[in-house]
Amino acid sequence: MKGLFGDIYRTLFKIELAVMFQYRAAVVIWLIGLVLQPVIYLVVWLTVAKAQDDGKVGDFDASSLAAYFLIMMVVNHVTFSWHMWEMGYRVRSGTFNALLVQPLHPFHRDIIQNMAYKLLTLAIVIPATALLWWFFEPTLSPEPWMWVAFGPAVVLAFLVRFFFEWSLALLAFWITDTSGLNNLYMALFFFLAGRIAPISLLPTWGQAIADVLPFKVMLAFPVELVMGRLSPDQMLTGFATQFLWIGLGWLTVHLVWSRASARYSAVGA
Repeated sequence: MKGLFGDIYRTLFKIELAVMFQYRAAVVIWLIGLVLQPVIYLVVWLTVAKAQDDGKVGDFDASSLAAYFLIMMVVNHVTFSWHMWEMGYRVRSGTFNALLVQPLHPFHRDIIQNMAYKLLTLAIVIPATALLWWFFEPTLSPEPWMWVAFGPAVVLAFLVRFFFEWSLALLAFWITDTSGLNNLYMALFFFLAGRIAPISLLPTWGQAIADVLPFKVMLAFPVELVMGRLSPDQMLTGFATQFLWIGLGWLTVHLVWSRASARYSAVGA
């Protein structure tokens, strides 16, 4: 069974990778947006920092701001997903029919599609990051254990984000247009995940909200970890929080999927 499952994954991965190559222009356009957005935020915050007498914004100076936003750009690229925007179209257009009759859960196909896209585009994101790193001259001096913990933190951040957003996507089986909910989710994510600004620059009440919602461990946690801004205890708390949200996300997908697919079949019939 494990061998068969692995063969399915490898075959679908090759197919999705081939599909991505067929849409090279679209992939390049998406990448431009993914790179430009954090660079714009970085320039804005650098301007704010230079306007201060001490050249700092909160506990960030110009070099640490550059490090934060460039690392955030890479982590966001590795962890983001787009399937909550596609699910409504799949349901309305009936393209979900073909997925439901396949032996593999659609969840797995979406993970494979996500992995194929990331593998293809990292070949562009990494050189772009290196070029921006040279231009903005950030400083980064983490301890060795932080580098070791960074990889698992990014992988878990991806799983938290994927489970959470796939759960949100399933609302498309009950709501005709989920774009409003998706936009609300993204607005919260931008502020509480540390995408627009480091979480330490938020008001105290904003930081408190970020600590209890999953957004922080989707993005800011791995970034702050590799920047050396977290203690070992804070790292362990971050990992524990990630595992907690992954468990809750898996449970939500498991419980909601059976009801969503049953509803879809009933309506389709």
